[in-house]
Parts: sequence; structure tokens; C-alpha cells
Amino acid sequence: MSVSRQKRNVFLIVIDQLRADCLRLAINGKLVMPNLNEFRRHATTFNRHYSVTGPCGPSRASLLTGLYAMNHRSVRNGAPLRADLTNIALEVRKAGYEPLLFGYTDTSVDPRRRHPNDPDIRCYEGVMPGFNEVVEMRLESGSFPWRAHLLSRGYELPKLGKFSAPREINPLAGPNPSDPAFYRAEDSDTAFLTDSCIGQLSVRSENQWFALLTYLRPHPPFIAPEPYNRMHDPKYAPPAERLATPAEEANFHPFSAVGMKQNSIAKTVEGYGDQLNNESEADIAGLRSVYYGLASEVDHHVGRVIQFLKDSGQFDNTLVIITSDHGELLGDRRQWGKVSFHDAVFHVPLVIRDPDRIGMHGEEVDEFTESTDVSPTILDWLSGGFPSAMNGCSLLPHLAGHRPEEWRNCCYCEVDFGEPDEPTVWQRELGLGLREANFLVLRERQFKLVHFNGGLPPLLFDMQSTEGESLDLAGDPARSGELLRMTRKLLDHRMRHADHALSDMKLTEAGTVNFRP
Repeated sequence: MSVSRQKRNVFLIVIDQLRADCLRLAINGKLVMPNLNEFRRHATTFNRHYSVTGPCGPSRASLLTGLYAMNHRSVRNGAPLRADLTNIALEVRKAGYEPLLFGYTDTSVDPRRRHPNDPDIRCYEGVMPGFNEVVEMRLESGSFPWRAHLLSRGYELPKLGKFSAPREINPLAGPNPSDPAFYRAEDSDTAFLTDSCIGQLSVRSENQWFALLTYLRPHPPFIAPEPYNRMHDPKYAPPAERLATPAEEANFHPFSAVGMKQNSIAKTVEGYGDQLNNESEADIAGLRSVYYGLASEVDHHVGRVIQFLKDSGQFDNTLVIITSDHGELLGDRRQWGKVSFHDAVFHVPLVIRDPDRIGMHGEEVDEFTESTDVSPTILDWLSGGFPSAMNGCSLLPHLAGHRPEEWRNCCYCEVDFGEPDEPTVWQRELGLGLREANFLVLRERQFKLVHFNGGLPPLLFDMQSTEGESLDLAGDPARSGELLRMTRKLLDHRMRHADHALSDMKLTEAGTVNFRP
């Protein structure tokens, strides 16, 4: 059907826990992701894109508010997001859009604005203010719509704690990471979410719309339906990057030693107990292959929503952004998950198709970009501006093939790894208080600094050397100047990007300077 060229849509697709190197593996034919590969031919790929924090709740707070975690302060899953902050949903409403949510935002609501009996203050998987939750999707509390769908299809549903356990193919041999889920591929959470999104958008094709589609996969537990559970042969899985022995890994840094205990292979799956061995190359390769299979499944359904846009005549009227909230260690450095300072956790994909700027379609951008840039870019595309309090920058100049003169030459990340109710293993073993359990990362093209709170030693890496993150240079006297320079630069960055929602303004007799309603 034909659609007016005046109608402008925004489609933000967030794939949970997808590493940036998945795109490279897909390009090299080692990972089945034909749809993202094809989409890249008609879009712009940002090669140095980094999430500014983790895990899920904090990273999505930064993505959707355009703020560093040091400013929005929702620094862990369950840490409330201040009710007075604006976000992409509230801002696009000002432009006349209803923000549609297909999935989740993992937003912890501000308890100061809620009654103590309000169920929303008992779960971190809430909805960011401003969004219309069209289709709910949850991990820990379970998705009621998806489970209702499975029930209607005749499935006998297991209890939530066993929902992601595999269906054993060979009970005599015991469970295997590649054993399939109990549901068929056409009924998976990924398929259900895609079906729902396409169905809802199909009756909105004559109206302009803003949609956020957030896929749960390939987030753990790693369990895939057939045929994705064995789509990738473990023999060809890229090996995990690690030091030679567990002892070397544990001695690398105090944070790493504890991380090997906390970020274990057993926490990425259900139904195996302690049967998986983090030193077994077969177990690691098998689990990495399931992760890649889940990525392939998401790719298939991303292809479906892109084809829907084409079939409905909306592809050339829609700003399409595909990214991830954070990455996944996937066995690198003998750890799993996303609580780490390594690039595998923060380096994520970003592919944007701007229908107005076709000159950069199929091209790549090698400048540093951050997850805080996504919301400013959307708002700039819709209305030519964004709130000055946002830490991110609009990427529209890059999408037009221009590099702004003052563009950043590094990226910044931060992580809090403490808990206020029950201290984490890092807090207990390293003797850290809640406000000391955090680190900052400053990443340039060559050097990367990791600064720990609580008196823990810093880390300095030369990312252009063959050793990369395997060799710490912070204690090398010959690198002391580089360490000082990076530390000063990190401090400057923190000072420059402190909360300036009001600090840039001034009340005068002539009115408020720098005030923009």
C-alpha cells in the first residue's frame, strides 16, 4: 500500500545481550544472520558503539533517557529511576507520537511516588513512564501474554523455575546444552513478540507511530527451540578468549578473581546444576553455539519486521535503529554474563537506517558512539532538537557523512556491582561498602583505563597491542605518564558531564538564560 511521504515513523529494536562481534561473525559467514547483514546494506553501521553501563535496567535507563548512570542513578537492577527525569517516550509524546512498547524496559519505578502496597515497587521489570505497554514481556516474573499463548496452543506449562530447562533428547546421556526448549520455534518468546508487534503495527499503517521492540534473546538462560538449538556446530564456534590457566586469570586483578566465582557457567542455563565445567572446551563451545543459535533466531524475526515495513510501504518513511543494551562475556576470561570491565560487555551493535540520508546507506562509521546517543538522534530526527540535559549527542551528522569538529575521541562506561540488601560476593571478599563497589572505564582507540573505587588497583590496557586486555600496564613505570593522563582525562569527563539540567541556566532580570521549555 502507498503511504504519504509526510508520515514519519520510528522503530527502535533492542536485542538483549548481543555482542558487537556477532555482526563481524555474520559478515564472515560464521554466524547465521542474513537479515541483519542485508539490512546493513541499506543502513549505516557504527563500528565503535558502546553501552555506557550495565546490566539490563541501568543500560536501558541510559539508552532511553540519554543520561549516564552517574546522572540518572538507576545503577543496578532494582535501583529506582527518578520520577522527575524525562525520557524518549515522554519527549516523543510532545511531538504527537504514542510510544508503543513491545517487550520491556526493566525500569525500577520511583517509590516516593507510589503507595507502599503498590505492586510496581516490588519488581525491577517495570515500564518506563510514558510508554504504552502494548505487549508485556518479562524474564523473572514470566510473560503472562506469552504463557497464555502457549497454553492456547496446547502446551503443558512447566513452573516458572523450570520454564527454560531443556527437553532432554537422550535421557540416558543426561542433559546437553543443545537440547531444545519444550516449545516449537513458531511459539517461542521471540516469535510471539514479533507476531504481536507486526499485528499491532499492521492496523496503524495509516498513522505515524513510534515503536520500541525489545527482544529478550539471546539473554540467558541459554535455551533455544529447534532448529536453532543446533544450528551452529560447536566445532566451529569461536573459542573464548582467556589466559592460559585459572590461576593466571585469578591473579590478574582482585575483581577478576571474584568474578570467576560469581559469573559462573552454571548461571547461564537451567536444568544442568553443576554438570557444566568452565574448563571444558566442549561445554564452552556448546553453550556459545546455543547463544549464536538464539542470535540467529532473533535475526530471522528481525527480517520479518523489516519485510513488514517494506510490504506495507513504510520502509522509506521509518527511522529504523537496531542495537543492544549490553554484551555478554560468553566464557571470555573464564566468566559469563555482563558484570565486567571487558569490551565484550560494553561493545554492542548499532545499525541505523535513516530514509532521509541515503548517501550513507551501506557505509560504516568508525567514530566512538555511545548508547546515550540513541535518544538524542531520534528526537533530532523528529523535531530538530533534544533536551540539553541529555549526555548523548545526535548522530544525524554521521548519518549524513559528516564528522562534527568537536566529536568525542573516547567512550565512557560505569558499573555498580554492590547490592544494598545482601552484599555481593565482591563486597564481601574485597571489603567494599555499597558506595565503593563500582568502577569506571575510559576507552580510547589505543588505551583503555579501568578505575576502581575502594582502593582497588587500576588497570591500563594498550588495545592496539597483541595482548590487548590480557596485559595490564598500570604497574609499568614506563607507562606511568599514560596512566596519569588517562586518569586526569577520566576525571575531566566526569566533571564535564555532571548533571547540568539546571546548572547551565541563570535567572536574570531579563529572564532565564539557556532555558528551553
